[in-house]
Amino acid sequence: MRDRGIYLLPNLFTTGALFAGFYAVVQAMNGRFEHAAVAIFIAMVLDGLDGRVARMTHTQSAFGAEYDSLSDMVSFGVAPALVIYEFALQGMGKLGWIAAFVYCAGAALRLARFNTQIDTVTDKRFFQGLPSPSAAALLAGFVWVMVEYGVAGQDVRWLAAVVALFGGLTMVSNFRYYSGKEINLRKSVPFFVILLVVLAFILVSTSPPEVLFGVFVLYGLSGYGDALVQRLRRKKPADATPPLQSDGK
Repeated sequence: MRDRGIYLLPNLFTTGALFAGFYAVVQAMNGRFEHAAVAIFIAMVLDGLDGRVARMTHTQSAFGAEYDSLSDMVSFGVAPALVIYEFALQGMGKLGWIAAFVYCAGAALRLARFNTQIDTVTDKRFFQGLPSPSAAALLAGFVWVMVEYGVAGQDVRWLAAVVALFGGLTMVSNFRYYSGKEINLRKSVPFFVILLVVLAFILVSTSPPEVLFGVFVLYGLSGYGDALVQRLRRKKPADATPPLQSDGK
């Protein structure tokens, strides 16, 4: 039986994301950390497009899903870990590469869990654990901000280790993160939504490193905030004081 072909359009975006991740590794090895950070953000954009393009053009396939997952491991697992290691962690000895490996392993476990649970998830509004592209953007944004302000990696190596560990451990957590999957690009929206999109582009263009890093820091903390709110909601009824009962007199 003749082998079925593969869809070109969505896999072009996936290949672009894979190339950007590989490019980030090469640039980090050459000490060009700003280029490496930007490449990871480009990979994140391309990764977000391939799935939407596949759904909009009805070109989803098992091959595309597997290829996307392997590309994500390179672009959002290996690349960010190597970039932050080369930038700040290599001077810490064993602690440095362990922090980088925790992030890399967290990305692998996050992707494996996502792939095995994709058909059983009931509430598609939320991800379980921090998505690997967002974790990668967190590390890349940190490196980009430090380079932008002329801060040497050695001077912030402990902070870099904390960021790497935070990203790696949060990816394998059970915290909920908003997915945005219910957003329908084909649906009409009020005018103010377009205005907000324009303002967002303007805000990012004024100072990309700080704005992008700030956005993904807030997103990374949002899961912890949501867990705290959920816990307080569950605890409130249990802590409520029962009403006084009358003795009938």
